Amino acid sequence: MPSSEGASSSASPPPSFASLGLIDPLLKALDQVNFKQPTEIQSQALPSALLGRDIIGVAETGSGKTAAFALPILQKLWEEPKGLFACILAPTRELAYQISQQFESLGSAMGVRCLVLVGGVDRMPQAVALAKRPHIIVATPGRLNDHLQNTKGFSLRSLKFLVLDEADRLLDMDFGPDIDQILKVIPKERTTYLFSATMTTKVAKLQRASLSNPVRVEVSSKYQTVSTLLQYYLFIPLAQKDVHLVYLVNSLASNSIILFTRTVHDAQRLSIVLRTLGFPAVPLHGQLSQSQRLGALGKFKSGGRNILVATDVASRHVLHSGFMGPTDHHYRGLDLPSVDVVINFDIPSHSKDYIHRVGRTARAGRSGKSVTIVTQYDVELIQRIETVIAKKMELWPTDEEEVALLRERVEEAGRVAINELKEEARFNEGRKRRREDRGSKDDRDRDDDVVEAGGVPKKRGKARH
Repeated sequence: MPSSEGASSSASPPPSFASLGLIDPLLKALDQVNFKQPTEIQSQALPSALLGRDIIGVAETGSGKTAAFALPILQKLWEEPKGLFACILAPTRELAYQISQQFESLGSAMGVRCLVLVGGVDRMPQAVALAKRPHIIVATPGRLNDHLQNTKGFSLRSLKFLVLDEADRLLDMDFGPDIDQILKVIPKERTTYLFSATMTTKVAKLQRASLSNPVRVEVSSKYQTVSTLLQYYLFIPLAQKDVHLVYLVNSLASNSIILFTRTVHDAQRLSIVLRTLGFPAVPLHGQLSQSQRLGALGKFKSGGRNILVATDVASRHVLHSGFMGPTDHHYRGLDLPSVDVVINFDIPSHSKDYIHRVGRTARAGRSGKSVTIVTQYDVELIQRIETVIAKKMELWPTDEEEVALLRERVEEAGRVAINELKEEARFNEGRKRRREDRGSKDDRDRDDDVVEAGGVPKKRGKARH
């Protein structure tokens, strides 16, 4: 007994944000956004960052790394509130909006001005906003380079901080040349933070080119799920996937759920099945337009829909990076602080995709659940995932009598979904034909005008149908 008391008294208490040296305005902002205790990456990175050191952090999304670089930048900005102060490079527009939102939340007491520069939106409003001298720019490298070359009066000559977030993805997406160009036009005397989920050869080369005597902080391995995530599986015959999914969703009805499918067709089909049965579901996949994705994410964020049915494309390119929604003439990040459950309708072929999917819940120290539906054809895949994560999943308890009672209604909803998708496909095909017919008519009208004017119509190939 005495020895255990001695052990407990000698154990150091977990650090607080105050003990790490943050100023009162930031402590108040952290309290307002309900950040109670530093995550591991924050505990390790903040002391060195607040001393002005360059940082290289190896950490996955969901580890709290955004605050790990935002807090020291904001603290220094409080001390020296001068013009354009920091530039954060992100691989996707969605992640850029999320980072900007976190800066605005944490810097609310100091009136921090953030600007997001990404492709896919009009350059002119961005150029006008640049003239208003934001403190923080969050950008994708291509659009930032575009403004550096074409927006009069804009430069990064006074920059104090550069952050390269998700550097492995920046380089995988071939932003290397853009980053090289940006490094040439920013001050050599600056503080640089580089964060990456993996340390590839390319990332190590970028580190050597951009950082000066950095402190290395590593808090996670490439393949890891957090301890607060409860991972389950449901083993059922392939033919019974739909009805067991509905049973699962019904038993988890009070939770926010992200449901992953392998195909766009299933994402659309299952959204209709669930809505037909009274569950508020919305699809998210790569074939949606930007405005449709924004609408889906906005509904999920606001609670108008608490089930998001997503494909792996959405997982890698949207969900892995954060969420976004419209505000005024720009977009702003929609951070999802608490997704309760991830359901894998289709088991992913790669363990890394599984980890990306289930990483949408149990973030930043919170608890969460994942349930993976496993059929007789998926046994090898689930065993491979369990080996990689070094954890055995638990069997999700199922009441087969309740499942049987749902079967007839689920089959009927499935027929409704197939008919709806067929009707939509016919509508889209008809609209496509009408557009082609209008285009052909416009061409003929232009040729008639040319002939009437004494000219020769252009030769055109056959219209494609």
